[in-house]
Amino acid sequence: MHPIPQRCARRPLSGGLVVPHVSLIHDGHAAFGSLHAERALTAFTRRLCQICGERLEERCFLIVRPADAVRGISPEPALHPECLPYTAARCPMLNGTLTHYRSRAVLTGHPAGRPCTDPSCPCPSRSPNQGHSARSGARADQYEAWMIHTRSYRLIGPDDQPGVIDGISTDVPVLRKRLLCKAGLPPREEELLRRLRAVLDGLPDSPLPDPSSPKETP
Repeated sequence: MHPIPQRCARRPLSGGLVVPHVSLIHDGHAAFGSLHAERALTAFTRRLCQICGERLEERCFLIVRPADAVRGISPEPALHPECLPYTAARCPMLNGTLTHYRSRAVLTGHPAGRPCTDPSCPCPSRSPNQGHSARSGARADQYEAWMIHTRSYRLIGPDDQPGVIDGISTDVPVLRKRLLCKAGLPPREEELLRRLRAVLDGLPDSPLPDPSSPKETP
């Protein structure tokens, strides 16, 4: 398992995991998978790593799904090359642990996964954004990491809405692509795979032949 990167040594932990710089923290609890809108915007505009919060250097990685590649936009802040391996190993969406997106934000009405009834609470939103709603409960997408040079770093947003940022342009020279995880299987294929694994796990181990034993002759 990848150790905590040196860049993240001062980051707070939750359950032994580094709390990303852009993660929503509500009522003292880290909401992994939910972005804090203000910190995410600051990370975009100041070219900060979404995990450690430090400024990006010569190269960075963008997280890209197939739909993002079609749109030409990576919708979340970039990462340092040093922070990517830890994130890919520990994030359940990137390491393939979760085959479907969580639906907790829709069920509770709050992106932190728990109801918020305090009218004075400074939490960013009491309702999930459109991206969360569209993906809630759906099969997980394929995720890739695209390395770009920071001189190619370019933000994209609606022409008629100055100050609104959709993400980082992927229509730039890509230095390297890394597959992080494949898309989740449809329910039928997932069940067939589960049954196949159960059958294989139940088969007895076949002993390897002893090379010193004499061979039988016909």
